Amino acid sequence: MSALTTPRLGDPTQERVDRHARQRNLVARLVTQVCLWIGVLMSIFPFYWLITMSTNTTAEIFGFPPKLTFGTNFAENMRNLLASVDLFQALLNTILVAGALAVLVMFFDSLAAFTFAKYSFPGKNVLFTLLIATFLVPGSLSLVPSFVLMSWFGWIGGLQALIIPGAANAFGIFLLRQFATNSIPDELLESARIDGAGFFRCYRSIGVPMLRGGLAFLGIFTFIGAWNDYIWPLVVLIDPQRQTLQVALQTLNSIYLTDYGMVMAGALISVLPLIGVFIIGQRHFIANIAAGALKG
Repeated sequence: MSALTTPRLGDPTQERVDRHARQRNLVARLVTQVCLWIGVLMSIFPFYWLITMSTNTTAEIFGFPPKLTFGTNFAENMRNLLASVDLFQALLNTILVAGALAVLVMFFDSLAAFTFAKYSFPGKNVLFTLLIATFLVPGSLSLVPSFVLMSWFGWIGGLQALIIPGAANAFGIFLLRQFATNSIPDELLESARIDGAGFFRCYRSIGVPMLRGGLAFLGIFTFIGAWNDYIWPLVVLIDPQRQTLQVALQTLNSIYLTDYGMVMAGALISVLPLIGVFIIGQRHFIANIAAGALKG
């Protein structure tokens, strides 16, 4: 019976089946590759067009058909940009705010997450539930209370009004708590306590190294968010010398006439540092998104 059911060597029918299977696999791979390339091109095209517009004049940008090739006006656009805003001071302010926020968020959020994940204390579950409930509150609702609070402290117009309110957030605590729960063994902490290690020694020697990947992800995520923030800096910053980059670039827009080539040159300058940050930290950024998806 086995001789009747097993295909013979060189069976034409089996060869046709195998050939059709290989053809189907080849077609599937080709379709997948084409779809991937289309997705990549669609993702890259807006950035390419941004670069293109930053090298052209406003008339060329709004011409028809649209001009998709590089122009010769980039140097003029940059001169106009530097003459219109204090670009380097705005860049320095933005780097200071985004960098300080990233460091503070990583410290305070990891400290809280480590405590929630590995220690028990009265009201722990209630406190964490209240923390998660803040996700339900839109950020725009906190603008007025935050402004009043900053006014009481006398921080309106200062960069500390951008840094201190965002020094910790529920998202980072929740994210790092999941990492701490899944990656820090209870036995390791128990061994450290038996050896006489206190809370901060356990946090510094065990918690931080084990949460390194999650901290890198959170730091990059916070830096990008702070760099692109516009509404809150617009509300609290008064002195032009304290403006962040996004607020400074907004002043380039005019009611009657806007030099869009100059605006696009400024937008390009604001995007390039973020691309550099993402390239440097992309391994942690992508790996930890995947890790969070796998661990649930």
